[in-house]
Amino acid sequence: MSRRHRAEKREIIPDIRYSSPLVAHLINVIMERGKKNLAQRIVYGAFERVSEKLGKGDPVDLLIGALENARPRLEVKSRRVGGATYQVPVEISYERQESLALRWIVAAATERKGTPMPEALAAELVDAYNNTGTVVKKKEDTHKMAQANRAFAHLRW
Repeated sequence: MSRRHRAEKREIIPDIRYSSPLVAHLINVIMERGKKNLAQRIVYGAFERVSEKLGKGDPVDLLIGALENARPRLEVKSRRVGGATYQVPVEISYERQESLALRWIVAAATERKGTPMPEALAAELVDAYNNTGTVVKKKEDTHKMAQANRAFAHLRW
């Protein structure tokens, strides 16, 4: 990894159906081996199932609500001081919060074996929206870890 320059942020082109950069980001997270069309079908199928389950109109609003409940505000980073390694709690940027939440949602949906991916993704989105499920637990665990190690916050860099 080069230390000379910061990597510049690329602008995400909004998706076709909802013209939302957030949905496009979700599609890109789901995409494997460049199969964007398949990833779009998975996301749009999940959005249809979510609309049926909750009976609410716009699935993008539901995605925003689910992300709001799943986004971690703090995380711990390893910091080596002397011979010891400390877990130092660090506040994270909004972009990283969003990215982590989307990755966690997709990973939790992938872990649900025996169900098709659109159904699993829809179930994870509904769980995150209702503030329950695997993703919210992961966020709380991350916050607990940061809280437990707040004595090392002075080692922040």
